Amino acid sequence: MAYKNKKILGVITARGGSKGIPGKNIKELGGKPLIAHTIEAAKKSALLTRCIVSTDDENIAEISREYGADIPFMRPAELAQDNSTSMEVVQHALETLTNDFGEEYDYLMILQPTSPLRTADDIDACIRIAVDTDAGSVMSMKELDDFSPKKMKKIENGVILPYFEEQEGKESSRRQDLSKMYKRNCAIYLTKTECIRRGDLFGKISRAYLMPEERSVDINKPIDFELAEFFLKRQAPL
Repeated sequence: MAYKNKKILGVITARGGSKGIPGKNIKELGGKPLIAHTIEAAKKSALLTRCIVSTDDENIAEISREYGADIPFMRPAELAQDNSTSMEVVQHALETLTNDFGEEYDYLMILQPTSPLRTADDIDACIRIAVDTDAGSVMSMKELDDFSPKKMKKIENGVILPYFEEQEGKESSRRQDLSKMYKRNCAIYLTKTECIRRGDLFGKISRAYLMPEERSVDINKPIDFELAEFFLKRQAPL
């Protein structure tokens, strides 16, 4: 499978150790392990050439296989430490697939299990943007609601002061007068493999794919599971 002759590799990154939420990647969400939501979205994608799970944990691997995941190799323990980076993990995946399986890809997509609400349509939309525009990367983003540097404050000795040096006006900035601001929501990182090989996640031009708040939950704290459950229930058919 390829889109306009471009091969796209998906890598679901799921190490076993998680200090914030022990067993996070296989903790239940909506009646199934957290990682299962990402596996199922990737399997429904029409444009991913291949999607694999990179994990060092046999339990995660076993559960992932139950949901149809492709695990051609186990991740080395040295790439599953607290200080291991996603870049190192996907570089290893690329190198292993090239050296051991003779496979080459044009783009690599990092899919973190901690973003369980992204869909196959989100995945495919990012691929189309990247290939159609020859972008170095495409990142999923979300709009920050009611956020602007002008609204940032600091507190010194209990007094509210402007965070930045420019003089604050006599009244609060009107929301409609502020430029919209965005941040990456961690759901999709899609990058040319030539960039990945040299340790560059973004490339020369990084394009945005905007996702709504209800699909942008990034699970890092226990309360994030509750928020994801809320949005899952809203999405469920009556």
